Amino acid sequence: MGARLVVSALLLWILTTKIGDSWNEAVPDATPRTLAWLGGALLLTLAGVVLSAVRWSAVLDALGLHAPFKRLLSLYFAGQFMGNVLPSTIGGDALRVSRLSKDNGEPPTTFASVVLERLTGWVVLPAITLVGLAVNPGLRELGRASAIAFATAAGTLVLLVVVLTLTFLTNSGIEERLEHNDGWKRFTTAVRFGLHRLRHEPAATARILATGLAYQLILIGSALMAARALGMPAGVGPTALLAFVPAVLIAQVLPISISGLGVREGLFVLFLQPLDVPQSQAIALGLLLYVLNLVVSLLGAPAFAVGQRVRPSAP
Repeated sequence: MGARLVVSALLLWILTTKIGDSWNEAVPDATPRTLAWLGGALLLTLAGVVLSAVRWSAVLDALGLHAPFKRLLSLYFAGQFMGNVLPSTIGGDALRVSRLSKDNGEPPTTFASVVLERLTGWVVLPAITLVGLAVNPGLRELGRASAIAFATAAGTLVLLVVVLTLTFLTNSGIEERLEHNDGWKRFTTAVRFGLHRLRHEPAATARILATGLAYQLILIGSALMAARALGMPAGVGPTALLAFVPAVLIAQVLPISISGLGVREGLFVLFLQPLDVPQSQAIALGLLLYVLNLVVSLLGAPAFAVGQRVRPSAP
């Protein structure tokens, strides 16, 4: 935790010192138009959490576990609060697994549901970036920005294939070398179990992926509204954000900073400067998206404080 905090602080310090006194370019006037864009971005961020709970519910249903949606939404908000507001090394996903598994008495399947839910992002996010680059040829001619966006998407897909391959190599020496690693064994067992179930549920699999796609598109829509609130140039349009926002979302989950702080802002500078966006505005976009997520995560404070609901006794 301490090292990640240092990395975030260092990256933000480097970025802000480059800007100097140019922050006036990044802070828009509080006009009704600006406030409307900010309100829309906040509502989409909130809708993203709700859709995340819908995606989790779809995964649980496919795995044969059924939970009230209200309960799942409450747990998701509690997880958001823990992961984004509290300085914790446990994380929101662990909180969701712990509390829901005490409800249903199925820790392995509950863990598998969260793992599979997260894996959908590995499929959907790189695909969105590749589509964005494909539909707008100009985005493929931005030099380093284009190359890094493409490499992030392609590398994520390759990594996904490698992870799945290692997961299913049950008779290889790899698993024997990793058998002492409880985290790896738990992960691979969850993935095998989940994919085996989904293989026999094509409709459920399609629904999960569709929900995952809708969720990521909502996040991109929120970023678009935030960009409009900051008064960014017209070049920062839907296709540009389709290409670049998923790459940022992929990179910011790397466990090297606190909630992606510093990493997210630096990548926005890299991706948006070729589109004539000042450094200060690019950094402001990253910080604004962080603040929007933080504000929505605060809604999870009551659910987090209530704690574990008592599991009802069997009749």
